[in-house]
Amino acid sequence: MDKIQKLLDIEDIKNLKHRYFRAIDMADFELLDHVFAEDITIDYRGGTYRWESKGKQKIIDSLVQAFHNQTAAMHTAHHPEIEILSETEALGKWYLQDIFYNFDLNSVTQGTALYADKYIKIGQLWLIQHSEYDRIWEQVSPIDPDNKFTTIMLKEKGIQK
Repeated sequence: MDKIQKLLDIEDIKNLKHRYFRAIDMADFELLDHVFAEDITIDYRGGTYRWESKGKQKIIDSLVQAFHNQTAAMHTAHHPEIEILSETEALGKWYLQDIFYNFDLNSVTQGTALYADKYIKIGQLWLIQHSEYDRIWEQVSPIDPDNKFTTIMLKEKGIQK
């Protein structure tokens, strides 16, 4: 595999991870069809939860339920470390920073985590085959009643709760 192809694959994987975060934060769950492999597995380990699941449709259905019209979210990933193992396999590490408001529970969760992903290339498309993270820190607190939101996209696009 030549260096130029490796660099192109790395850029494709960066875009893939960004599409994942955009999909969940904007309730664009159809986009996840082009992000997840059919046999995807996840294992997210937080301070107040652990979410393990497998299978694309099951994971998408769970995300639809989590990112509903009574939530607001922001996920950003920084400092990617991507290793191309072969023409069809790669690994990635990402530093996550996120904020998640749950208005039903009057709580806001903020934190950081370190993702470790496995990617598979099918045809010309890189997909997430496995994703896991461990929280570096996580803070859960009540939503400040003085906070005034002027817009919340998930309120418009998320399923009705």
